[in-house]
Amino acid sequence: MSSDLLSRFSACIRTLTLAFVVRLCFALLFTPAAAGQEPSIPGFPEIPIDATEDQVRQGMALVRAGEKLTPRAWPNGARVAVCLSFDVDNELLWRRTPLPVPLSQGEYGATTGLPRILDLLDRQAIPASFYIPAMSAALDPQMIQDIVRGKRHEIGVHGWMHENLPTVGDAAKEEQLLTQSIEYLTKATGKRPVGFRAPSWAFSQSTLDQILKAGFLYDSSFMAMDEPYELVSRGRKTGMIELPINWIADDYPYYEPQAAGSLPEPQLVLDVYKGEFDVAYQERTLFILTMHPHITGHRSRIAGLEKLIVYMKSKPGVWFATLDQVAEYVKAEEKQAKR
Repeated sequence: MSSDLLSRFSACIRTLTLAFVVRLCFALLFTPAAAGQEPSIPGFPEIPIDATEDQVRQGMALVRAGEKLTPRAWPNGARVAVCLSFDVDNELLWRRTPLPVPLSQGEYGATTGLPRILDLLDRQAIPASFYIPAMSAALDPQMIQDIVRGKRHEIGVHGWMHENLPTVGDAAKEEQLLTQSIEYLTKATGKRPVGFRAPSWAFSQSTLDQILKAGFLYDSSFMAMDEPYELVSRGRKTGMIELPINWIADDYPYYEPQAAGSLPEPQLVLDVYKGEFDVAYQERTLFILTMHPHITGHRSRIAGLEKLIVYMKSKPGVWFATLDQVAEYVKAEEKQAKR
């Protein structure tokens, strides 16, 4: 077998391996939600199979995609905006079953993963956005001190206890947790956060109204587009800028929890991320990558992230920014366009 053919065969096997692992993870954890087969959640009644058009529209009207907000040009003529973001969930992912060994897997994010990530960002001189549940920050206060020390990163709200908002079941309780989270991070950082990312990317019937009331500049929890857009609620514009995420550009499905070992190969995940970036670059829009310090902070994975950063920096016209910087720019450009 020729070396070229062998190389192509090996690449094919690696790709199939990644596909199998990712499909397995989703089959175990994400497929029911993705297919809309979750058990009924209070406040979100099932839309029946014989629903009328009006019933379907009403059942799906809580939050919808509105106007695209990608500006005609990014700052200094950049072709694409790139945002590296980290959800610092750590031990709170195991709060329902707080066994010591699984908790240590989350604690790794504070002791090792986050310092390694911050070192990488310093070496590459680029900013990032960190979404931190308040109690995650309380467990390891040094994290916020280390993040703000660089004076280039953003800290956003990500819940009080990484609570699943649709299951809180009490609008007043949910608002109390949101207020506590804002107050805690404001005191810890000396700056009121302007960005919100829902824990588990899940909204209740009340969440959008509450973050609007709280005065957030932007949200980063929805997936209706690959570029900035406005959230619409029950047919009405909200003025809330959405900086969308997606599962493809997220480390969790590839690496956790069943793939906590050596597979999939980080190079294969890097190839997926590069593909997402390349099309965003071609379309002149936005690339947001979501990661977790206790996942991407491991040795082989942080090496893969650095390769991605180097690759993106090799392209002309890439604007590395925090999500609040992107939102501020989008808001200013939208205001200018309407004059």
